Amino acid sequence: AFRSGFSVVLPISRMKMFVPAELQLLLCGEMSPQWSRKELLQYTEPRFGYTRESKGFLNLIQVLLEMSGTERKCFLQFATGCSSLPPGGLANLSPRLTVVKKDVEGGPDMSLPSVNTCVHYLKLPEYSSKEILRQRLLQSTQEKGFHLN
Repeated sequence: AFRSGFSVVLPISRMKMFVPAELQLLLCGEMSPQWSRKELLQYTEPRFGYTRESKGFLNLIQVLLEMSGTERKCFLQFATGCSSLPPGGLANLSPRLTVVKKDVEGGPDMSLPSVNTCVHYLKLPEYSSKEILRQRLLQSTQEKGFHLN
């Protein structure tokens, strides 16, 4: 059943033009997410309280660069609902990852980031340091379940 359904979209005879790694990339996306500072700055949109020059936004970019492969997968799952990037990486993530300032009462350092995964919308408090941002972001990526905010 799977084979016949799949061949409606892509005839099996046409799959011979791909090597297995290419097929995996087409079907599953990039399983080990990679990104550069240039890509993060180019394909991540700061909005509503953040600009490309904001300390909080630049700290986020640095934290994302310093993440391990496993942490990147967890971040993507948290922010987009999928632990891998589409073929072509961040350039083909649609909609683009948008980062907005999350205003919190009582100081941002105790608050966690939150997301709207359907629109790839990261609501990030402006933490007092990059280290606190990293701690809170990684803590958020480990949370399981659905929470309204």
